Amino acid sequence: MGTVCVLDILTNSSFCLCPPCVVWPVGRLTRCVRCPVAYHANDYCMAAGSVVLANNSFLCPNHFTPRRGFRNHEHVNVSWCFVCSEGGSLLCCESCPAAFHRECLNIDMPEGSWFCNDCQAGKKPHYKDILWVKVGRYRWWPAEVNHPKNIPENILRMRHDVGEFPVHFFGSNDYLWTYQARVFPYMDVDTNNKEKMGKGVDVIYKKALEEAARRFLKLQAEKELRQLQEDRRNDKKPPPYRHIKVNRPIGKVQFITADLSEIPRCNCKASDENPCGIDSECINRMLMYECHPQVCPAGNGCLNQAFTKRQYSQVEIFRTLARGWGLRCAHDIKKGEFVNEYVGEVIDEDECRVRIKHAQDNDICNFYMLTLDKDRIIDAGPKGNQARFMNHSCRPNCETQKWTVNGDTRVGLFTLIDVPADTELTFNYNLECLGNGKTVCKCEAPNCSGFLGVRPKNNPPADDKGRKLKKKVLAKRKNKMELTKEREDECFSCGDGGQIVSCKRPGCPKVYHADCLNLAKRPAGRWECPWHQCDLCGKEAASFCEMCPSSYCTLHRDGMLFISKLDGRLSCSEHDPCGPDPLELKRSGTVLSKARISPHEQVAYS
Repeated sequence: MGTVCVLDILTNSSFCLCPPCVVWPVGRLTRCVRCPVAYHANDYCMAAGSVVLANNSFLCPNHFTPRRGFRNHEHVNVSWCFVCSEGGSLLCCESCPAAFHRECLNIDMPEGSWFCNDCQAGKKPHYKDILWVKVGRYRWWPAEVNHPKNIPENILRMRHDVGEFPVHFFGSNDYLWTYQARVFPYMDVDTNNKEKMGKGVDVIYKKALEEAARRFLKLQAEKELRQLQEDRRNDKKPPPYRHIKVNRPIGKVQFITADLSEIPRCNCKASDENPCGIDSECINRMLMYECHPQVCPAGNGCLNQAFTKRQYSQVEIFRTLARGWGLRCAHDIKKGEFVNEYVGEVIDEDECRVRIKHAQDNDICNFYMLTLDKDRIIDAGPKGNQARFMNHSCRPNCETQKWTVNGDTRVGLFTLIDVPADTELTFNYNLECLGNGKTVCKCEAPNCSGFLGVRPKNNPPADDKGRKLKKKVLAKRKNKMELTKEREDECFSCGDGGQIVSCKRPGCPKVYHADCLNLAKRPAGRWECPWHQCDLCGKEAASFCEMCPSSYCTLHRDGMLFISKLDGRLSCSEHDPCGPDPLELKRSGTVLSKARISPHEQVAYS
């Protein structure tokens, strides 16, 4: 085993290094005899591939040494970016298969060895994890990490080293000993990945994907239930914050207070049945202005002063099964009623950037920021009220509304439907993602988009007739969709292959060389190609050349596009292969087919 350094043992970590274990050490720790790694002495925290030596000591997977010439010990990286899923020039982790575009990570090209954030944080595969595993020249295949005590005897007798762990492949039921450099995690989005289930996929692989999806969901439910039970057993409280009742300005931020003469006056009367109420015709309520008791004709009887009087619904904070802490109503709430005001520290854009950078530098992944107006943001992280615990949903039962209260803007949460007691209250965050990362959505709504910030799917029809109609429409479109490539293989500008960037606009298959578009670096994030903007004014294009990225809006397309006499394709004047007049001007009143003008909409010339 070699010499054990006494200093290593004395400087071992005093807390569990398992990422899922987020609590300060509770229970007995076992320590690696060669390095400062320590885990709780259970199968949930112990990294797969660890070799247990005694009750309080083990050998961790960091001491794995690949056998020379053994193919399944060779390090392998994926051929796509983990952020944008595109190929090209990739920055590869030297400890796991992860790969990224340097532009997607927004970092400079590192010198020497480079390791991804997960590997730097010490994340390792664990028993009962679902992984994508690479074996020889086979495709990446889903498998589950098994504990050595749960595998067949003949598999256990196979030669394996420190750091290797057995995986059980879905579909084929085969076993293999592998290690961290040839696996990467199976994610929530993989359970609904239709691309891998496309036409031509062999039966065994399709079966493997289906089994992996079912097993992953089952293990996730078990993990969430175990976490919930652990939280209840420890009687955990929500993360600390300071409760405040009204917004607090920070730095240079200022609040607006209107003069009484500037506050609009409604036409309601004190004698009305529900003056300025939800069912009234109060003009202020319709325009989302809160009445002022000294201005409103109804006086103190006015029912449109919920913000000022803090007429909140009764709610309670509770621990959800999968999404941390949430908020639920303690009584029935009718549609359109005021639930709570979203309050916190009001900051400007500069302070917002500082706080986001601090959060990223310190691995803080919970944000409570909500835009108030173009210059101000509400941050309910350090200070706020119960509204900060309301979770996101792609099918929410509440919404945010911006009201003018005493001359300034305030944000309130109102119900979209009748909400029965003990129901979790949610709203759509409409999140704009910072950087290129995506946060997985766990709302479990039927129309869930899969990620925060991605538009939810259309709601499914409520009746059988609608479903039958949808099936017919899908059947008609099926053949056309099968013939359409998701991405082209050659640059749309020069026609050559190589390292290309693809348009992220839904339905657009165009790809380009960065040099052909005069781009100094590879675009990151949600980039759209120039085919969708007018060459002359930059506005949304309505007509498109089928041979190059030239396109024009409705104001500039006249006289710019022609129908080729060679193949009937719509072309711009740049394409002149056969003499002075190979193209004919498009005739007035002709409507070109949808496929020849745009993949998005049909447009007719006038």
